Amino acid sequence: MPDQNADLARYFEFFNEVGILNQLSTAMFEARLPPGFTVSQFAVLNHLIRVRDGRTPLDLARAFQVPKTTMTHSLAVLERHGLVQMAPNPGDGRSKCVWITDAGRTFRDTAIAALAPDIADIAARFPAQNLQSALPVLTALRRLMDAQRDA
Repeated sequence: MPDQNADLARYFEFFNEVGILNQLSTAMFEARLPPGFTVSQFAVLNHLIRVRDGRTPLDLARAFQVPKTTMTHSLAVLERHGLVQMAPNPGDGRSKCVWITDAGRTFRDTAIAALAPDIADIAARFPAQNLQSALPVLTALRRLMDAQRDA
């Protein structure tokens, strides 16, 4: 019979490390973003490119697990800077959809490129094959947790 306490401790240690990595990587990334922008705002742009744009603010709030008011604020900042465009939802005409602009795509690409020196420094000290072996496990866990969230 497996030791449930040992398993719980392992899971806690894992999620603790992931949380610390999130804090460290967020601080590193925000130091490279233009003043006034946050990783959360970048994440919206990245999501619109990775998943697809044309989503409603409510869809985005659910995806990021934040209140709709928080997402509305982030979208207002992005729209004010011309990085997204809000348009009436063609499906119902009542809500709005969010579309990433060419400037938003450029902003995202530039932000990622700004991380290159930090990533190069890490890569010089931490072999890429270590990341490659961890990615399938992290991806599988993310998919499981996404499915649980959406259930």
